[in-house]
Amino acid sequence: MAVSEIVKYGIIGVGMMGREHLINLHHLRCQGALLVSIADPHVPSQQLALELAQSFDSPLKVFSGHQELLDSGMCDVVVVSSPNMTHYQILMDILNHPKPHHVLVEKPLCTTVSHCRKVVNDARKRPDMLVQVGLEYRYMPPVAKLIEMVKGGTLGQVKMVAIREHRFPFLVKVNNWNRFNANTGGTLVEKCCHFFDLMRLFAGANPVRVMASGAMDVNHKDEIYDGKVPDIIDNAYVIIEFDNGTRGMIDLCMFAEGSKNEQEISVVGHTGKGEAFVPESIVRFGSRTDGRDGVQTLKVEDERIKYEGLHHGSSYLEHLNFLSAIREKGAKPPAVDLNDGLISVAMGVAAQLSIEKGRFISIEEVLDEH
Repeated sequence: MAVSEIVKYGIIGVGMMGREHLINLHHLRCQGALLVSIADPHVPSQQLALELAQSFDSPLKVFSGHQELLDSGMCDVVVVSSPNMTHYQILMDILNHPKPHHVLVEKPLCTTVSHCRKVVNDARKRPDMLVQVGLEYRYMPPVAKLIEMVKGGTLGQVKMVAIREHRFPFLVKVNNWNRFNANTGGTLVEKCCHFFDLMRLFAGANPVRVMASGAMDVNHKDEIYDGKVPDIIDNAYVIIEFDNGTRGMIDLCMFAEGSKNEQEISVVGHTGKGEAFVPESIVRFGSRTDGRDGVQTLKVEDERIKYEGLHHGSSYLEHLNFLSAIREKGAKPPAVDLNDGLISVAMGVAAQLSIEKGRFISIEEVLDEH
């Protein structure tokens, strides 16, 4: 491949998700993606990333801080996969750096609405940079198929979207940063921004108000870090009303290891219903006129996926998509833009606030926070 076609990447934050990006980029080498550097202050994470890179015969320059990586001028693109509470400062430093870097930032964009807003505003001043938010559930093959059906009108006008995530507890992260709301933005920001994003896509509308009920009932109660007990909720129901009358619901449980599928997504329109199941990778759909006997089941695969990884190939497709947007040199916007990132965080913040206050929270209320 000609040198001019090579796109050089750096990863900021090489914990579990950063190393996942590293492996995805290795599988994208045939597309001209080349990982050249990483930055992480945590030496054990650096070591694990280096060992992975060596196993792929891929030399890496290692920096302890993101500023040094940016100043090195080595990268065209940076992937930000550091802990949630560090995203804001890192993004501001990237946006204010003289050298333009395209950015793929892990979800959630930031942990607060005001920080998201600041990033959105500052990014407007950098038309030379593309910023995509890592809401990669859109790319999971069965979910992508369901999105395609909805957009194609197969189900008619969408009226209800229900998303159930029944899964295992939060994994252990570096210094257990993900055990506290102050670091993550709260479970409904950290975990559910993916689903809020999908709901907006299915509804084709923006959220108006949010009502939630949730608590920390089972997980992490006997854990103590620096004298503090975790405060992240492990289960919740969230109801969202959209500006076109569509309603959404999230049913989250993080002590449900005994589930066949981790995610079950149901979209009901005025003429039909569709469902996606992950990780079974099945889509079911039927119409009101054909009834139960007419329901069809599809096994969905995407042959472009070279690496399944932790998210059923969706991170690979996300990278493929972003690389193509970079190559278009600004002719097309990133598939998941900063506004998508902002609204998905606002919905999570509203849900967390609703639990705290015991009432409906309007999206306007959280978007106006100062």
